[in-house]
Amino acid sequence: MAYSLHFAASMLACYLTAQVLSHSTWPWAAPRVAIVCWQAVGLALGLSAMGVPMALGLAAYDRPTGGALLALATDLLHGTLPAGLSAVHLGLVGVGFGIGAVLVTTTVRSVHASIRAQRRHRDLLTLVARRDPTVPGALVLDHPSAAAYCLPGRKPRVVVSAGTLSLLDRAELAAVLTHERAHAQERHDLVLLPFTALCRALPWFGWVRDAYERVALLVEMRADDKARELHAEAPLAGALRRFAACGNRVTPAGALGLGDRDLDVRVRRLMVADRPPRLIGATALAVAATLVALPISIFLS
Repeated sequence: MAYSLHFAASMLACYLTAQVLSHSTWPWAAPRVAIVCWQAVGLALGLSAMGVPMALGLAAYDRPTGGALLALATDLLHGTLPAGLSAVHLGLVGVGFGIGAVLVTTTVRSVHASIRAQRRHRDLLTLVARRDPTVPGALVLDHPSAAAYCLPGRKPRVVVSAGTLSLLDRAELAAVLTHERAHAQERHDLVLLPFTALCRALPWFGWVRDAYERVALLVEMRADDKARELHAEAPLAGALRRFAACGNRVTPAGALGLGDRDLDVRVRRLMVADRPPRLIGATALAVAATLVALPISIFLS
């Protein structure tokens, strides 16, 4: 029972940390640190969700969950079980493994769906997109709507529409292209995949969906920062304003688009050059490490 309470406390810590991250503004100034914190929350939540039913089912062994699982496996091989271990307890252990299986399965399905959508769109681009010397390293779609996105993967593609070329000036376009290349270089699609899996595996937790939305915004802010490093704030802010004013924006499935999320918030953020104190970043990383260590230590200690 004690170990299950420890896992439950770990889940509570994940929830409280998620609430702090959701209602704080410092993550906007340090999106990379905040993304690491959210990833720690997601990993610790998954481990703790598995651990609660397992620990309840293995309470008869009165030992850490990992050791109890090994003892259970040994007892099952010898056909003997300790007193107090009933079919209900075995069912709870099965529930824990089931949650783990769901997490792994949904992650694999998310990866498969993303790769399939990217492959399908990449094949489409070979038919309808063109190269343009004014946009080196990118593909151009002859479409009047505003579109600028990265199609990630082993061979990423940066795509802009003809509508975007007419919408932005040269400096704004250069900033947008750097933004999209940042998505490909830092593999932001992989950053989002675990949260997609958690949303599918734990749909009854509303704050898990909120976590996905927060991380998706932080990913865009991180790409904004990479563009700001090379092109300053004004060109990218101008591009975001133009995209915000253009209601007809297009981003296909499996891609990461410039105009997907909270454009007004991102513009306001770009015009503020402050950074959080290093102490906040160090504290946040320490909390992230502690969150992950908690369920692991309960399994092993």
